[in-house]
Amino acid sequence: MAYHGAAFGFGPRARLTVNSPDLNHRFNQPLGGNDMPRFGGIATMMRLPHQQTADGLDACFVGVPFDLGTSNRSGARFGPRQIRAESVLLRPYNMATRAAPFDSLQVADIGDVATNAYNLLDSIERIAAAYERIVANGCRPITLGGDHTIALPILRALRKRHGPVGLVHVDAHADVNDTMFGEKIAHGTPFRRAVEEGLLDCQRVVQIGLRGTGYHADDFDWCRRQGFRVVQAEECWYRSLAPLMREVAERVGGGPVYLSFDIDGLDPSFAPGTGTPEIGGLTVPQALEIIRGVRGLDVVGADVVEVAPPYDPHGTTALLAANLAYEMLCVLPGVVYRERE
Repeated sequence: MAYHGAAFGFGPRARLTVNSPDLNHRFNQPLGGNDMPRFGGIATMMRLPHQQTADGLDACFVGVPFDLGTSNRSGARFGPRQIRAESVLLRPYNMATRAAPFDSLQVADIGDVATNAYNLLDSIERIAAAYERIVANGCRPITLGGDHTIALPILRALRKRHGPVGLVHVDAHADVNDTMFGEKIAHGTPFRRAVEEGLLDCQRVVQIGLRGTGYHADDFDWCRRQGFRVVQAEECWYRSLAPLMREVAERVGGGPVYLSFDIDGLDPSFAPGTGTPEIGGLTVPQALEIIRGVRGLDVVGADVVEVAPPYDPHGTTALLAANLAYEMLCVLPGVVYRERE
């Protein structure tokens, strides 16, 4: 894959040679603040090079600007753009985990799926077709949503390549409604449809952070009856989630795993810019523990969804989402880690 960043205003240091005996390839690098001020340049995720397709990539960032499935406050269609804008502060190396994803993976931002703003079902077909192309050659997509409806077409595409996948699902809501206002496909139904369509390996599904009020006493028990491990938010209060994630990794390991992270899984004090906020949610350190806890698994893709910038004029929610998407990149298979000196 040939890419020349100069056409997009990237300086000569946009592509670096990795000085490692076992790595002799050249990989895309995020544009540094000394090459272009962080408030300048084209707004790609982490200021990575943009390319039209996933050809030649190990992983990609891809936006799905879609919110036709929302039930309360719309606005998630603006999520991908704002997440990219806030991602300018991110740098290549993870100082906490020592992950160096850009030293071993070829990564780019491949832009947005062209959804149909007037037709939900057509958008679902478009998303599924786009992801079939993305994963066809082994690229692992990290998705910037978009409402949670988009998980269904993504899982449909993944099943064609990987078969039923395990799932780590972070959310305030189980998203297993049978219908919403009579509709089978909406942001509260994707995982019910995924079970019905055989997209999930139900014994390897974990849902974390579920909480709030419901319509029925067994709203979360349906998930348990399918074989899901359900971790309600109250089980997470005042504790590190590192021990939980060791249990989760053991449960969902042994096959391909998808990570789906609804930003409303976090407490609205951390992430107010979302359509269906619920009090009593997870903290930011717990979110990092969850994502870092899937390191070592065969993560075939991930998403961060339901970021609705109109409800957070300060950009805090999108900044958080950008960091979570970067953390997801850092746990993909093939990422190298730098030892402490």
